[in-house]
Amino acid sequence: MAHPAMALLESALRARKLDQTLTTARLPGKGDENVAPTTMAGLDAGLEGGLPRGQLSEVVGARSSGRTTLLLQMLAAATRRGDIAAVVDTFDQLDVSSGMSAGIALDRLLWVRGHAISRSQTVTLGSRSGPSSPGPEALVDRLIERALKAFHLVLQSGGFGMAALDLADAPLAALNRLPFMTWLRLQRAVEGTEIACVLIVPRPLARSAGGVTLSLDGRTQWVGVSERSRRLIGMDVTARVVSPRRRVDGAVTIHATAQGIPMLAQSETQSEVVSAFRRTSHGPAEAGHYGNAIGSARRSPR
Repeated sequence: MAHPAMALLESALRARKLDQTLTTARLPGKGDENVAPTTMAGLDAGLEGGLPRGQLSEVVGARSSGRTTLLLQMLAAATRRGDIAAVVDTFDQLDVSSGMSAGIALDRLLWVRGHAISRSQTVTLGSRSGPSSPGPEALVDRLIERALKAFHLVLQSGGFGMAALDLADAPLAALNRLPFMTWLRLQRAVEGTEIACVLIVPRPLARSAGGVTLSLDGRTQWVGVSERSRRLIGMDVTARVVSPRRRVDGAVTIHATAQGIPMLAQSETQSEVVSAFRRTSHGPAEAGHYGNAIGSARRSPR
């Protein structure tokens, strides 16, 4: 029998929607109303239904690992089911035509645009150190700070089914300069809401206790023999799903194809895009399969 004081405390936390850290609380992601499906059956099987709402999750990977491709699919899935989605685009990298090709309903998307910087600037700025330095790296710090403030306002405003903060191109040195309380504030802002909150980052940073980490590894596919004739036709994205609290640990392979590229025969194409979630621990393999070709590759996926 539970101690009366403990029962009273748990009741007060639940009344204020602060019960996510209780071990007696229902695990995040259990139940359709608590998750935001990606509409890729294999990935959703690994996520136990989809991205958990009211939690801070991460999509992690290096450049060309498929981060943007997966983000576009998630935003498209959210807008298709009638949710309002928001993306804070820190360095103004979102390609609208690719988003439309992925199926995003732009009239249901809030796009908060940052300031574009070149890749050479990113490398140069990221190589410098010193949070108080007046050098050019201060520009990246300001852009990240503005993006974080905008994202916090989005989470506080409510009304969104999904919200994403794109820090994929942020230098690791700049991210390392951020105080840890930055991520705790985001976790606190999204806790108890209906928002599926996602960070797009180069390395794991801030997953909340009930969130998930999707660690990506991409392999691009090209056609053409010369530099001028080579074209990107697709990529295979392997997503490892990690969430200790939800006891999920496994991988799924997603095949993304570029639009406007002649496809193979239907039977051959289907064999390329069908895959399944594979558990690497905590139980038998899931049987969820999918045949989704996602995203667009009008430009090289990040």
